[in-house]
Amino acid sequence: MIDKNQIGKTWPAIEVQVEKGQLLFFAKVLGETNPLYLDEQVAIAAGYSSLPAPPTFGFSLNLACPDPFLRYTSLGIDLNKVLHGEQGFEYIAPICAGDRIRLQDSLTDIYDKKDGALEFLTFTTNATNQQGKPVLKMTSTLVVRNG
Repeated sequence: MIDKNQIGKTWPAIEVQVEKGQLLFFAKVLGETNPLYLDEQVAIAAGYSSLPAPPTFGFSLNLACPDPFLRYTSLGIDLNKVLHGEQGFEYIAPICAGDRIRLQDSLTDIYDKKDGALEFLTFTTNATNQQGKPVLKMTSTLVVRNG
């Protein structure tokens, strides 16, 4: 069982540069056909500073850190017993190519089900842009199988 005193723990923030190539690749992988995500001139005409990030792109930003599993392993979690339970996004402002995004992770909840056989950890990631303005809040729930 993971110590519930860990609720509130934060990890070192990371900063990620958002590049046009990343956004175009992500849009292609999603099968995106909206020219807003594929043509910078269309995006600028729509009022964006450059290509905007497609929905859910923020999740991939967290993978840019040197050790994307640090928040789990630092809690003593065996990665072989982990399931991705849920992912949520609260979009606050656009993320566009050229932005520098700062991501701060924290552990916001721990609870169990089935008499501790399953532990649920909720992580929150707050993202701000280069002006320090909030752009995205992500929540993810990790399920740890015990026993």
